[in-house]
Amino acid sequence: DEVQVAEIRHWYLKFEELDKRKEAVLKSIKEQDKLTPELEKEISACVQMQHLEDIYLPYRPKRRTRASMAKEKGLEPLAQAMLSFKVDNFEKYAASFIDGDSLPDMESVLQGARDIIAENISERADIRQELRSFYLKSAKVCSKVAKGKDEEGEKYGNYFNFSEEISRMPAHRLLAILRGEQEGILQVKLEADAGISKKIINRLFYKGAKCNTYRLFEQLDMAVDDSLKRLLNSSVGNEALGMAKEKADMDSIKVFGENLRQLLLAAPVGEKRTLAIDP
Repeated sequence: DEVQVAEIRHWYLKFEELDKRKEAVLKSIKEQDKLTPELEKEISACVQMQHLEDIYLPYRPKRRTRASMAKEKGLEPLAQAMLSFKVDNFEKYAASFIDGDSLPDMESVLQGARDIIAENISERADIRQELRSFYLKSAKVCSKVAKGKDEEGEKYGNYFNFSEEISRMPAHRLLAILRGEQEGILQVKLEADAGISKKIINRLFYKGAKCNTYRLFEQLDMAVDDSLKRLLNSSVGNEALGMAKEKADMDSIKVFGENLRQLLLAAPVGEKRTLAIDP
């Protein structure tokens, strides 16, 4: 019937868009000479756009970041050594990267290495996927009124200081809050338990491995904290909100469709209006 035909069309367009994106991703990685048979197979097997973007993230051309500037200063070998969790004479090895003006002392060397590691963590597909799932289950949607918008946004008054778990929020409420944000009335963010988020990252990052010195662990722990607060929290939160909105849109369409169906099946009542357009 027409509903099934519409659904087939919906998924056809989705997968057509996915195929085009796969071609662009493969071309980009190939031009960087980083495309391996394993990576090509993983990309070809993708059936979700978000998973594809997670795989592509480490290869996507990006603006200059703290990590890219640290790499320009020659700190990538140190970061890679630290990521092995075992560095002999860690302090001595890190000190060997001190170099005049660009890296004048030990702290600037360690900061640069941490920046590289933090970005590496934030680009891990497995970490992003698990964090996103956690955010969609447990994070809270928090909204507050934008500065000076109290009177103008009176109709959003219920959401001027509001918080609710995203998994329990009805579709109409989430869409109203996001509409308020789009109109510049509300400021909206997703807040998740930082302790649990860090445990998820640590489990996937260390995979049971242990550092051979406490000093090395201390630096990696700082990099994990930085990655979560500066890079992962906002980007994964925005992705989770986007996915929740897409689901809320579909749920709302179903509700409106069912309401319309009931209207169309209602018995006629003379010259009374039973159907109209909701602007």
